[in-house]
Amino acid sequence: MISVLFPTRPWLTPDRAPTALPERRNPPVKWWDEAAGRLLAAARPLIRRPGLSDRVFARRVIRRQKTCAALSDADLLEAARALGPALLRNGLTGRAAAQAFALAREATFRELGYRHHKVQILGARRILTGHLTEMATGEGKTATTVLAAATAALAGVPTHVITVNDYLCQRDFETLSPIYARLGLSAALIDPEADMAQKARDYSAAITHVSNKTLVFDYLRSRLNRGDLASPSRAAAARLSGGKAEPTAPPLLAFAIVDEADSVLIDEAQTPLIIAAPHQRTRIEDCHVALSIARTLQPARHYHLRADSRRIDLTDQGRGAIAHAATGNGGLWEIPRARAELVSQALSALHLHHRDQHYIVADDAVQIVDEFTGRVLADRQWQSGLHQMVEVKEGLEISPERQTLAQLTFQEFFRRYLWFGGMSGTLGEVSREMARVYDRPIATIPTHRPVIRKDLPPRLFRTEAHKLKAVAERAARLAASGRPVLIGTRSVEVSERVSAVLGATPHQVLNARQDADEARIIADAGRAGQITIATNMAGRGTDIKLSEAARRNGGLHVVLTEFHESRRIDRQLMGRAGRQGDPGSTQAMVAITDPILRRFAPGACRLATGVSRSWPAPLPAALATYLRRRAQAGAERLAARNRDATLRRSRKLNAMMAFTGERTG
Repeated sequence: MISVLFPTRPWLTPDRAPTALPERRNPPVKWWDEAAGRLLAAARPLIRRPGLSDRVFARRVIRRQKTCAALSDADLLEAARALGPALLRNGLTGRAAAQAFALAREATFRELGYRHHKVQILGARRILTGHLTEMATGEGKTATTVLAAATAALAGVPTHVITVNDYLCQRDFETLSPIYARLGLSAALIDPEADMAQKARDYSAAITHVSNKTLVFDYLRSRLNRGDLASPSRAAAARLSGGKAEPTAPPLLAFAIVDEADSVLIDEAQTPLIIAAPHQRTRIEDCHVALSIARTLQPARHYHLRADSRRIDLTDQGRGAIAHAATGNGGLWEIPRARAELVSQALSALHLHHRDQHYIVADDAVQIVDEFTGRVLADRQWQSGLHQMVEVKEGLEISPERQTLAQLTFQEFFRRYLWFGGMSGTLGEVSREMARVYDRPIATIPTHRPVIRKDLPPRLFRTEAHKLKAVAERAARLAASGRPVLIGTRSVEVSERVSAVLGATPHQVLNARQDADEARIIADAGRAGQITIATNMAGRGTDIKLSEAARRNGGLHVVLTEFHESRRIDRQLMGRAGRQGDPGSTQAMVAITDPILRRFAPGACRLATGVSRSWPAPLPAALATYLRRRAQAGAERLAARNRDATLRRSRKLNAMMAFTGERTG
């Protein structure tokens, strides 16, 4: 236990006094300081490769193999416990750290039967120094985690291992916890459904495995329950809990290892995490009236649909039409601003939020689908009555609106850690933003074996029907030759359309409706002749292992049926093939009519449509590449602007809402 090694550490005492909590303070930044920071970020190298000191460190770790192998289990445990003072004295990258790595490497061998190879050692060392490491798919990021986490924990640093969902969190914890135990380190898995008292005990472990959303929500809840920081919102939280809320210590933000770091820190950075209380405000009658009026309005004349920013703008003529249609309804409909907001939400529900793309209907409820992972976001609602509007659109029972008690973005939260590192297969594209927002450099780690995957030129089709037919034929042909095929889609709806086109050809579908079967479906996806259709769920944190027959027949073939708004997500999906020197191939098969191309490169799509009328099939691959670059460049610029705006809004909220402020005591 860390508390035994270093009982004088203030954050390890039982009461954990709030003034002693390790948490980084980020004072308000003046515009000139922010500008200077941007210049510095632009001037220094954003992507680094392992240097001489890293290679020397890795050799030291590997040279200790015989010495560590000769230790009995009891001696190994004793050697690990004795390392704490040396790690504090010499730092987490010197000789003591090399010894910690060697002991963790030996403990891994005794539990899992393998020892870390050189590139995993390099990656773990960079994580410990606060880098975000880009490691290719299949290079063993989970095994890399144990080296960094165990070394930090042996030094007495409270360590969080953070993953993007509860399934991956449990999988990694079950794999690594026996290794921690051999080193004398306590470890805990945070159950999202546990009460706060149990969670407080779990967070006091040396190493805590937790999903990103659970961690932030627990942090917010613990601050809401802090009696020393009184506010109306905390009083409301106490009333919701049936009286005075018991204070609980928040998770200690000392050191974190963030798995799939670009997903957590970039893709999910725009959406604040909110703790809310039921607040019945939206009436079902108002939703019905708003949807009825919205269906009578005409685009361009009454409203402008801003698909790129997912926004509805009413025209003056539209406001007049709403006022006329709302006559006699009374209540909110007599207030110009209120009726405009109601109808705007109704238009958004009708035209911007689509079933089986942005949400699914399951168990008689609207369940939001994360567009980046393809997974259901449990117990999440859209704000400002939009969720209720979608429920009425779908003919479901309306749920109560929620009153915001506390909110925080991942951008603000991770900037509160004393330091953190992380890893992902795709970080290079966002290196500048990582440096500017989080002050984290990127380190690229070489692959253990050469990559022999073949990336085939993209294929471009005139319509979606042509595309899906070609995808099904290609998949059936490859499966018949004994190769496994993974077909990636952007939405539940498209995954089911591909399934319908495949028809009687044996295949499996993995999307938000089948997320409970994810482990089984992924386990089967590498078998010879297996066809798997998957949303982005198969793009992150999953490891498709090939059978021997599949490897002999050419390995996994990945089909990308639609470009994503980020190049990184395309790379994540393509990276399922060719892991650890395996054979494999990838190909994008897209259509000019794909929504992302129409949305972010409309002019280029019109040009491509004109070319396609006179060009014999197949359309040139260069045209597909041109459309992809135009669309993704536009989408990534917009997403970066939105994240900057989110960060600015978050800073303003910090000044107004004491429970999410920079102050920790």
